[in-house]
Amino acid sequence: MRIAREGYPLIFTAGIIALLAFAAGWIPLGIIFSLIALAITGFFRDPERQPPMGEGLIVAPADGKVVSVAGVNGDSPFLDAATRVSIFLSPLDVHINRTPVEGKIEKIAYQPGKFLAAYKEEASRRNEQNALSILDTQGRTLGVVQIAGVLARRIICRAKPGDRLARGEKFGLIMFGSRTDTYLPEGCRVEVAEGQRVKGGETVLARFV
Repeated sequence: MRIAREGYPLIFTAGIIALLAFAAGWIPLGIIFSLIALAITGFFRDPERQPPMGEGLIVAPADGKVVSVAGVNGDSPFLDAATRVSIFLSPLDVHINRTPVEGKIEKIAYQPGKFLAAYKEEASRRNEQNALSILDTQGRTLGVVQIAGVLARRIICRAKPGDRLARGEKFGLIMFGSRTDTYLPEGCRVEVAEGQRVKGGETVLARFV
């Protein structure tokens, strides 16, 4: 199983503590840290995904549950956005973020904020977040926002302005529970519904019509 590189220091730390605890005869403590190491390994799993082929497809940028499909009423960080699709990632979900379309990273904007529960509506406005503006191959702008949650205190973005990424390509992750919002421009038909579970890089979130 592939593991995201950001997870190795935490996994090794928990594993070393477990080994030291077993060596010292502190069996219960060793068991606890062994389980912690396994849990962290599971959290940082990084499965390969096969993005669907086809024109005008927009794929989910993260694994999780769709908690909101809503129109944008002037409070969006993206001027041309018409619809926002929000995905909540529980601690059990894969936390790798992927680009919804093939395109160029035009801008990245970090915003400090609170750490409200990521499934709440106000998390899109008030929580710590990192917003990526993506210009696709047809000149259309989409937005993806990485949002920290109650447990997520570190947003990781590997992409930089000017990078060109393929549909479904990995660009970062959010550690320990979070939310990922996708901002869609006019001319998109949403293909998912609230309550639906999606897979990052594979599930068709929307399509241009």
